Amino acid sequence: MTPRIAALLGAAVLCVAVPVPAASQPAGQAVPKVETKVEANERPVLRVCQDPNNLPFSRRDLAGFENRIAALFAQELGWDIAYTWFPQRMGFIRNTLRAKEPGTDRFKCDLVTGVATGFDLGAVTRPYYRSTYAMAYVGGNGLDGVRTLDDLLALPPERRARLKLGVFGGSPVADWLLAHGMMGQVVSYQPQSGDAEQYPGQIVENDLAAGKVDIAFVWGPIAGYFAGRAPQHRIVAVPLASPKGSRFDFEIAMAVRFGDKELKQRIDGLIDSNRERIGAILAEYGVPLLDEQGRLIETDLAR
Repeated sequence: MTPRIAALLGAAVLCVAVPVPAASQPAGQAVPKVETKVEANERPVLRVCQDPNNLPFSRRDLAGFENRIAALFAQELGWDIAYTWFPQRMGFIRNTLRAKEPGTDRFKCDLVTGVATGFDLGAVTRPYYRSTYAMAYVGGNGLDGVRTLDDLLALPPERRARLKLGVFGGSPVADWLLAHGMMGQVVSYQPQSGDAEQYPGQIVENDLAAGKVDIAFVWGPIAGYFAGRAPQHRIVAVPLASPKGSRFDFEIAMAVRFGDKELKQRIDGLIDSNRERIGAILAEYGVPLLDEQGRLIETDLAR
């Protein structure tokens, strides 16, 4: 299971093909005109399975870092790129990687661009980044000295007891809060709300900024991205080291169908040969990155 929180069910699947955008296209830039089909005599197509509304990972306007990395790979291959859009939650693989175009033997898409390395519904590639959960809070509200979980525990009991803690149910942080007697302060968020317009980053983008929660505990890429884009508040995002007995960090890879050895080898090769460019894209989105030993790589977010 991927550690990122899945977005929401109910959006229709749409497969479109577009000319390959430049790999350096900045987030949010207008995308090329969409073509609705791929002719038989055109170039090979990298068919990508992605979520239409789940920044910073992917979005239909290609503003996510997984959109950017997929475009980089297609460019390196000299292929066109096509997208099958479906919310990444229960049923995602069934409706994308394992689904065929009606009346044909062709699968709708061939590459899932973000899974944990323990993913068991497809053949997993080499990891292309490693990140960790983070806590985010509004700066200047008395929490600026909280840079670790131990700092949180060290707050005066009466101060700590007043904090509203936003966390997604089922995350490893929820287990840690339960173990330390803080579940009574939790504002719980459901990974699958049923509203197709909602996405996990709203816990930082909206609720934290509005004061509905004092600290948001979320997957690091979400915290880093939305902290860097809060228009009216200084959001502090603090990557978390895994506490004793828990694991907060995960390696993230891609996945293809079992048996698709040729594509898997291609993607493994692209990951290895483009690590510097992938790292630059991830840094642009504020993703907290860990090295192979699990140590935080120093960035503006980590300081």
